Amino acid sequence: MVSLKLQKRLAASVLKCGQRKVWLDPNEANEIALANSRRNVLRLHKDGLIIKKPVVVHSRSRVKLRNEAKRKGRHTGIGKRRGTANARLPFKVLWMRRIRVLRRLLKKMRDAKKIDKHIYHNLYLLSKGNQFKNKRVLIEAIHTLKSERMKEKALAEQAEARKARARARTARKAARDAKPAEETPESS
Repeated sequence: MVSLKLQKRLAASVLKCGQRKVWLDPNEANEIALANSRRNVLRLHKDGLIIKKPVVVHSRSRVKLRNEAKRKGRHTGIGKRRGTANARLPFKVLWMRRIRVLRRLLKKMRDAKKIDKHIYHNLYLLSKGNQFKNKRVLIEAIHTLKSERMKEKALAEQAEARKARARARTARKAARDAKPAEETPESS
């Protein structure tokens, strides 16, 4: 048996693969042994005496199946967990997601003129202080704040109207009191 160590090394270099992927035809060992240069090895490769073996299949079908099941929630019980809850899904990531949703909503409502800048700023700080656990709670808070503001506005308008009426009444009374005082000296 002829040693084909050199030829195998040259073939691996020429074919750009590892030596384990090089197949040398055992029936043509003597002819292969004569090839002592890269050019000769390349020629033998073209002739089919030296072949680059195909890549061994490493199937991911089982992994895909398992991942599909995991998406449904299988294989994720307490016995399968290695990291802490914070390591598996960081609290910070959850916080970032939530705060971004709330801030996006506040910005959208301010731009749409549904809330003024004062309500916006107030709610922005409250959401930063972990006051609202989700979008629904924030929307409820917005509605209650807006209704309170509307009530206050209505009450203020009513009070202003009441004051204006009172002022008008006092002015009329003063005018009425002033008229008889002017008339009495004329009659005497």
